[in-house]
Amino acid sequence: MNKIGLITDGAADLPEEFIQKNQIYIVPVKMEWPEIEDLPGNNVFQRVREAEKRGMKTFGKTSQPSPKDFLNAYKKQLESFDNIICITVTSKLSGTYNSAIQAKSFLAPEEAKRIFVIDSLNASCGEGLLNFKAVGLIKQGKGTEEIIKEIEESVPGTTFYGMFMDPKWLEASGRISHTLANWVRRVEKIGLRPLLGMKQGLLKSMGIKRGAKSLPEALFKEIEGKTKKSREKGKKILVAISHGDNIQKAEDLKKMIEGKLKGCEVVFITLIDNVLAVLAGPDALVFGWYEE
Repeated sequence: MNKIGLITDGAADLPEEFIQKNQIYIVPVKMEWPEIEDLPGNNVFQRVREAEKRGMKTFGKTSQPSPKDFLNAYKKQLESFDNIICITVTSKLSGTYNSAIQAKSFLAPEEAKRIFVIDSLNASCGEGLLNFKAVGLIKQGKGTEEIIKEIEESVPGTTFYGMFMDPKWLEASGRISHTLANWVRRVEKIGLRPLLGMKQGLLKSMGIKRGAKSLPEALFKEIEGKTKKSREKGKKILVAISHGDNIQKAEDLKKMIEGKLKGCEVVFITLIDNVLAVLAGPDALVFGWYEE
C-alpha cells in the first residue's frame, strides 16, 4: 500500500486534475438551492446570474458533512493507504471538523489510530493550499508525524483574502454579520474596495484598498505589501487563486503576481467550489498564499 493518503472536504478549492492525480478523497459539503437547479449554466455562478436576470431573489443553503460521510471516506482510503491525513474547513465557521473527529469513534481502535484530522482554520484556496503542501511533503517521502507537524505549523501562516462583488451572499449565509455587510456596501459606494480575509479561522474585515482600479489590482496590492519583507529575504511564496466564474480576472491577478513579484509562484487557479458559491456569489475573486 501507499503510505499516506489525503482526505479533505468540499470547501477546499483544488483543481480536479490535481485531486484525481493525487487520489485525494473529497467529502462533499451539501448544497440546497432548488430554485436554480433547472436554470441554464455550466456552474452555480452562471445559474445565479440567470436567476438575477429573471428577477429571482433566492439564496442557497449549505450543510456540513455528517460523521457517516467521513466514516465512508476513512474506510475507502484505508483500503489503499497506511495512514490518512484529513484536512477540514475552519471549525470556526462549520461543524465539519467535529464530524471528522466523531467519525473516528466509529472505527475499530487499530483503524482510528491511522487517521489524523487537522483543522485548517481556513477555506477555499487557503484550505486547498494546505492540501497542496501535504501532497508535496508526501512526495518528498516524509513520514506521517513530520507531515502533520509541518501542516499544523503552516496553518497560522496560510493567508486568505477575498473580494466579493456583493456581500449579500455571505450575509444571507450568516458567515458575516449584518453590520459588516453594511460596512462593505458603504465603502463600495464611495469607490473604495473592502477586503475580507480569514483571521484565526473567522472571516473578517481586513481593511480597505484605495486607488485600485480593479479586483485583481486591489488583491495584488495586498500581497505585494504583505510579502515584501519575505521576498527581500529570498523566500519563495506559493499562491493559489479561486474565482467566481471570472477566469480573466484570475489570470490578470496571476500575471501581476508572477510578473512583478520575484519569488512568487501561482501554483493553481480554479473555480470556487459550487458549495462556496452559495457564500461568495458571482465574480468573487479570492486568493491565498504561504511561504515555503
